[in-house]
Amino acid sequence: MIALIFSVISSSLIFVLFKLFDRYKIDTFQAIVFNYFMAFIIGFSLYGNQWNPKSMDETGWMVYAAISAILFIGLFFVMAKSAQINGVASTSVAVKMSMAISIILMIVGYSESFNILKIIGILFAILGVFLVSYSKGSKTNATWMLLLLFFGSGALDFTLNYVQNYELGSMSTALFSAIGLGMAGIIGFLILIVKFINGSSKFHIKNVIAGIFLGIPNFFSIYLLILSYSTTGWQDSTVLAITNVSVVLLSSLLGFIAFKENASKQKIIGLISAILAIGILYLANNWNITNK
Repeated sequence: MIALIFSVISSSLIFVLFKLFDRYKIDTFQAIVFNYFMAFIIGFSLYGNQWNPKSMDETGWMVYAAISAILFIGLFFVMAKSAQINGVASTSVAVKMSMAISIILMIVGYSESFNILKIIGILFAILGVFLVSYSKGSKTNATWMLLLLFFGSGALDFTLNYVQNYELGSMSTALFSAIGLGMAGIIGFLILIVKFINGSSKFHIKNVIAGIFLGIPNFFSIYLLILSYSTTGWQDSTVLAITNVSVVLLSSLLGFIAFKENASKQKIIGLISAILAIGILYLANNWNITNK
């Protein structure tokens, strides 16, 4: 439970930092590239003693680390482009609503038990995320990008969960997270070099500093989410739903309080729906345990 709570806090801090990036004119892509390296350094600095030489004989986690790295950086590229073409609102809805794909994959793929409470909780969760994220007047000129983000983000969440359950072997959760983020950093840095060469981007030290601050919560948001799957005692789909809804809830409240964002009736109803979803999913989980 502690891992899940701090995963939510870490993920919410990422949204706060992105808000500050805009205020201080930070090059978001540069910051994200350097954030990956910072996340890698943190992971190995804190958990390097968990390294097991046997991990080098196990190729499963290596393959999934590479897949995760490609998804990390690839989805970011599409996200940035979609925000420019389709608008921020439509893009954020596609990303956040992707939890529906992950939850369905977990329930079907793992043959998880479910009851009427869990179904109602998931529906409230999806409704809450949609109401908080959606705004009228968004452009939708490149629907394929939104679909790619929707299915791609869902695939990333499911991949991280699958690795935790079946592919880690002798590799620790913390080191897997660090390696995946580090590989994403290498891919991003190669792209950044091309951008420097063709003059489409210029280096500024403030972007590196911003990346360092971003890398800390980014590492822990991923590491603690993966850890939550094995420490809460809840079904994986329940963990993911409660985590995602809690992030939307907390980041929205921070937006209202710290950045004076408009708290419309639609968003307030969405937040109430999110709170109900968390409570219902918690009750649904206890119902499953009681009836075993």
